[in-house]
Amino acid sequence: MTQSYNADSIQVLEGLEAVRMRPGMYIGTTSSRGLHHLLWEIVDNAIDEASNGFADEVRVTLHQDGSASVFDNGRGLPVDEHPTLHISGVEVIYTKLHAGGKFNNENYSYSGGLHGVGASVVNALSRWVSIDVYRDWSHYRIGFESRVENGKVLAGVPTGPLQKVGNTRKKGSLIRFLPDDTIFEDTRFNGDQVARRLQELAYLNRGLMITFTDERVKDPALREKTFHYEGGISDFVRYLNADKTTLHDEPIYMEGQRDAIICRAAIQYTDGYTESMFSYVNNIPTGEGGSHETGFKAAFTKAMNDYARKIGALKEKDNNLSGEDFREGLTCVLIAMVKNPQFEGQTKGRLGNSEVRPAVEAIIAEKLADWLDNLKNQDIATQIVQKAIRAAQVREAARKTRDNARKANQLEAAPLVGKLSACRGRKAEDNELFIVEGDSAGGSAKQGRDSRFQAILPLRGKPLNAEKKRLDQVLANEEFRSLITALGTSIDDGFNLQNLKYHKIIILSDADQDGAHIRAILLTFFYRYMKDLVAAGHVYIGMPPLYKVQKGSNVWYAYDDKELSRFTKLAGKGYSLQRYKGLGEMNPEQLWATTMDPTQRKLMQVTIEDAAQADRLITILMGDKVEPRRDYITAHADFNREDSFELPPEPTQQ
Repeated sequence: MTQSYNADSIQVLEGLEAVRMRPGMYIGTTSSRGLHHLLWEIVDNAIDEASNGFADEVRVTLHQDGSASVFDNGRGLPVDEHPTLHISGVEVIYTKLHAGGKFNNENYSYSGGLHGVGASVVNALSRWVSIDVYRDWSHYRIGFESRVENGKVLAGVPTGPLQKVGNTRKKGSLIRFLPDDTIFEDTRFNGDQVARRLQELAYLNRGLMITFTDERVKDPALREKTFHYEGGISDFVRYLNADKTTLHDEPIYMEGQRDAIICRAAIQYTDGYTESMFSYVNNIPTGEGGSHETGFKAAFTKAMNDYARKIGALKEKDNNLSGEDFREGLTCVLIAMVKNPQFEGQTKGRLGNSEVRPAVEAIIAEKLADWLDNLKNQDIATQIVQKAIRAAQVREAARKTRDNARKANQLEAAPLVGKLSACRGRKAEDNELFIVEGDSAGGSAKQGRDSRFQAILPLRGKPLNAEKKRLDQVLANEEFRSLITALGTSIDDGFNLQNLKYHKIIILSDADQDGAHIRAILLTFFYRYMKDLVAAGHVYIGMPPLYKVQKGSNVWYAYDDKELSRFTKLAGKGYSLQRYKGLGEMNPEQLWATTMDPTQRKLMQVTIEDAAQADRLITILMGDKVEPRRDYITAHADFNREDSFELPPEPTQQ
């Protein structure tokens, strides 16, 4: 059928209608991540009130009806009439895209939300929004709803004008909204995830009181948690290192300002071998770093090298130590407050402002020099230098190991003969590498795969726990050497994501304790030595079925007990049930159909939603201390439980 294309074919989306038509343009996705993005938009507005000195309390509640509410005791949303639109300020903020008080620095010196779309997008993608404003001794209220009338979407329209409903001594704003279940795949908020982010925000905003209530939790004792830290990011570093062995009790704290840029940093050393650095700009996590991290690292490396020469640990003929050497075992939380931050990418993962680097560099250089000049810090400073010198020696030994291995073809293809079953395809973006447990599963996987784009690497035993090992020890492990070679990216400071040979790396292990342990070991290795691989979304966990239900020619594969119950009811009487104890019990055809076929399989993508909490959890589960691991596993033995939002315990104050 031929269609004419002229002016009346052009659709004009007015107001918030465009947001509902293309939600991904505004919140990235309509999955769980997009759902929580709505809550973060409202929470960030409340935190902006606090970080600019207008509020000291934030309350977040997940309600029984599926809605969420956020209260702050700040100035309260503007209720007066807009001079040109002739509607209340509240209505402008919640119904007009690109409308807000953050486009200049008069209302907020520092803000995470800069685009003026947050509140209005929340309104557009919710069934309803209710707003209470407390200011000027008065209580105001307005509501919004999205509905369809005569086939047309009416998104986030006011249910009436802003009204004064009473007098009050309170001040601030209360926003409650119900996400639209016709927009989102699942509208249930994750209490654990919300609690973790709120705890992080409390650490980043010293003295702020954040109360989180989950009304859906059955146990009244677990419904509410309060986050309040007078030590700010120093307390944050203590929390992150609570289950590590630290070299000094008191974190090193530095704070300063250059022009309009504020920098705060807290650092504490452990006896470990990996660097844990977490940076933020205006309360926004910058997992990809940026100019503030570059400035910090440059100043820190120079100051520590200067000090090493001052005390004679480095002689005149010695080369300077690298930044990686000085940051071995370092846990650091870095904050930059920037008036007009420019983030690279939609996820705001990397700060691009060039003027931030010299400002942060100057602040850290000055404050660290003051700390190093203080006589009471000499013992700790000397320990740090000695640790860096040992790290340099290990790094040099590891470099020689890599170089010698390459010369002997040990980090090329030769040692993989008989191990890696490569695929025929040469396009890395199409290729998949399955890391499988043992020869039995490896044999089934090799026979069942599609060799055009699927490669198989069987593990001949458990690799090392990388959390407890130095780089040279990791490189000495045959299983890790095989994996590094297969991926093609190298490792640590030589890591290069551009050389990745497989864009899907799928960990495929048995659904038992040994399989879970192997997954944990591999994920720890990727996180510690190939973190960009995880951050870029290349790592997956294969989800093999637990049960096979068969009745006659009908076969159902159940991936959990809920599916098993559904399939057995569907099958009725007279079915046979097989419980898979391991991948080796599946024949190649079954393994392909259930776990490897891209059109039918289930994969879990490994992402870093919260880098700080991921770091803490890896330490608990894979570190040296037994008691925190036992306590955590005991508390979370049933991972399907939905009636609590327990976080890892906070450390006892020193």
